[in-house]
Amino acid sequence: MLHRVSIAAALIAGAIAGGEVANTAALNSGYRVVAGSEQPSVDVELVLAVDVSYSMDPGELLLQREGYAEAIVSNEFLQALKAGPNRRLALVYVEWSGPDDQKIIVPWRLIDSPESAAAVAAEIANAPVRLGSRTSISGAINFALPLFDADPYRGLRRVIDVSGDGANNDGSPVTIARDAALARGITINGLPIMLEGRLPSQMDIDDLDLYYEDCVIGGSGSFMVAIRSRDGFKEAIRTKLVLEVAGGMPRDRIVSVTEREPRISCLIGEAIWAKRSRW
Repeated sequence: MLHRVSIAAALIAGAIAGGEVANTAALNSGYRVVAGSEQPSVDVELVLAVDVSYSMDPGELLLQREGYAEAIVSNEFLQALKAGPNRRLALVYVEWSGPDDQKIIVPWRLIDSPESAAAVAAEIANAPVRLGSRTSISGAINFALPLFDADPYRGLRRVIDVSGDGANNDGSPVTIARDAALARGITINGLPIMLEGRLPSQMDIDDLDLYYEDCVIGGSGSFMVAIRSRDGFKEAIRTKLVLEVAGGMPRDRIVSVTEREPRISCLIGEAIWAKRSRW
């Protein structure tokens, strides 16, 4: 897996605008090439799986919505899109909380121009805000898997982008869901939200970034971007989407999830919830 990414990684995307880096990454990273398919091809099939559990405060929810909507119409995103071999992607926007609480806010949409990007951004921005109980990252991943079968497009890459501010505390263990996705050749990237100065919660963990690195993300070219301040919230989302669209990745060493033991328990969320329930 690939790990920490600086917010300044948006600069990487500028270098990708010429196209060769993105194409080389796609060919050398184990991504499937769709040849002779009757279905239209895109550079990436992207599921944005966004946390709306009660641990997210109203300000975070607003920043999150605005961040995704603005990122999709940003110059950096559109330049990265133009660098791909097909110059288009398919995207679906899902909000999730508990193991049985996932909702498709924007169904599969093709983004291949500033106009189509603006239309998707408007759908995201204008959808009613909602909240749900518990945090089930595994539920979000399991919900995302069959969405790829329903996508009318076929991509060179398939990616689930999980954002959230807490560890899995309900549903199946997150590693089981992660491994099921990896077995299908799907990459999982992460956007852990670790804002300074937010109101503390009993469910908070100090090392959410390590948890995402060791327990959530995985697959070819996987990486995460941690959000640590409200000022950097939108920039982090934009950086993340640009890298995903361009097929870019940090220059850190790739570490297999089976190569070492997790540095933090992948059941820490479940353990905290069980302790809280005993209280």
